[in-house]
Amino acid sequence: MPLKVMIAYPPLPDKKGVPLISQNRQFQWFNKPTFIYPCVPAYAATVLKQAGHDVYWEDGVAQMDSVEDWDKRFEQIRPDVLAIEVKTPVVKRYWKYIDKLKSMYPKTKYVLMGDHITALPEESLRNCQADYCITGGDFDFALLNLCAHLDTGAELEPGVYFWRDGKRNDSDKIVTTGRFELKHGLDVLPMIDRELTKWQLYAKENGNFKHLPGTYTMVGRDCWWGRCTFCSWTTTFTNFRCRTAQQHADEIGHLIDLGVREVFDDTGTFPAGGWLKEFCNEVIKRGYHKKITLGCNMIPGALSEEDYNLMGKANFRFMLFGLESANQRSLDRLHKLGEAAKIEESMRLAKKAGLMPHVTCMVGYPWESKEEAQRTIDLTRSLFDKGYIDTLQATICMPYPGTPLFKECKEKELLRTEDWDDYGMRDPIMKCPIPDQELLEMTRGIYNSFLTPRFIWNQISSVRNFEDVKYLVRGGMRVLGHLADFNFFGLGQKQTKQMRQATKGKIGYDEPLSDSPAPEPHGRVARPLPPSRAKSVVSDDV
Repeated sequence: MPLKVMIAYPPLPDKKGVPLISQNRQFQWFNKPTFIYPCVPAYAATVLKQAGHDVYWEDGVAQMDSVEDWDKRFEQIRPDVLAIEVKTPVVKRYWKYIDKLKSMYPKTKYVLMGDHITALPEESLRNCQADYCITGGDFDFALLNLCAHLDTGAELEPGVYFWRDGKRNDSDKIVTTGRFELKHGLDVLPMIDRELTKWQLYAKENGNFKHLPGTYTMVGRDCWWGRCTFCSWTTTFTNFRCRTAQQHADEIGHLIDLGVREVFDDTGTFPAGGWLKEFCNEVIKRGYHKKITLGCNMIPGALSEEDYNLMGKANFRFMLFGLESANQRSLDRLHKLGEAAKIEESMRLAKKAGLMPHVTCMVGYPWESKEEAQRTIDLTRSLFDKGYIDTLQATICMPYPGTPLFKECKEKELLRTEDWDDYGMRDPIMKCPIPDQELLEMTRGIYNSFLTPRFIWNQISSVRNFEDVKYLVRGGMRVLGHLADFNFFGLGQKQTKQMRQATKGKIGYDEPLSDSPAPEPHGRVARPLPPSRAKSVVSDDV
């Protein structure tokens, strides 16, 4: 019999703003709403529907639902399975949400997934009434397998955690089917059912899009480099896989038919080499470059001038570069590909090809002095002043559980707290030579680096039509929102403290975490992957 399966992000109203949970490697609270289309959960909904299950997509965050409205729809549907993707800063809140739902609807099977769950699966089983924790990043294949198990008794694939016989007590043990395996080829996946997954919810409130409506794709999982020690997705996607260039071109054609005007591919780093050339030439051959604008993630120094020029001809516009730091010492410690000395040249070549480079930067590294952090600010200001970049994103570096950076900080006693509520990027988590207030000021300084006369003039002179004007206005509003995110208007830490004071002792957010030790990180930096265990085993961790 088909199951009723709900893939959901229950609403989390908060004074700090909108939680960025879906399709996000680093969690933030945003004062300006931003909604990102979650590609792998969308694939999960699609394959589950194709398998004959009744699928419900209920993103209460993107729908801006009240808790009451979302709960009413849950009551009406009463799914057999509820699957929720979880990020570190909201995991404790989702524990409470699941406990509430389980008390009212005990027959539903509650499933947690995501990078935090991959790092600490037993923690969530011990702290809430979840029935299953799925590890690894292939939520689509994993959920399809789990539903087959619940429906027909199919054998569970590696990577699933649950209580033996569903019994929760101190004498019982948590069962795991072993280390997750990312063995599925992505070329077998169907095209995402965009209508089922309500793609239009995510089509406008997103700073990556100039031409609306826009949407996301994810042709690869996740990054062909995959070694950055701070990235939580190196622990959920431990080997790179990719759909074919022809399949991706087919999907672009499908999105054009849906009325999409801009696509951003959120593969950790967009495929390069022969794949990139084949894709760009196919887009040009089919005439798609005249109908839609493209964007992607890229590493500075990874592409040649020829590559950038070809992407420009294929109508790529938005190119997101992970700059992270202007200091080679920091890039080396982060295992970041590329050289700091080549960052500017990559931006220049991309801009020359007609692309609009966007860079991401981080501050708050335990090893960086104020002078070193200032170099990153100086670099972004220089890039803006020369007209080599158009936009940027600044964040405080977060050591998420399961990553090599978290392990390093834990071993060297550099963590200020392991209360996951505090990992929302409003407060520094790692001990750092730079005082907190100065660190926040430096974060704002990166955003302020665009305020150079030359950059402002370049933006004004680039206006060609009313759509350009609207894009500049939207971009300006998002900059103001990001400044608010980092306490520019007296927000940030103040909001966090108010929230903690308001909830402490009332709804249980201050309960202690599990005593289970954090596992070794499984990313490719830490060590070679251990052999997977195909058969179920019983975990003795307490």
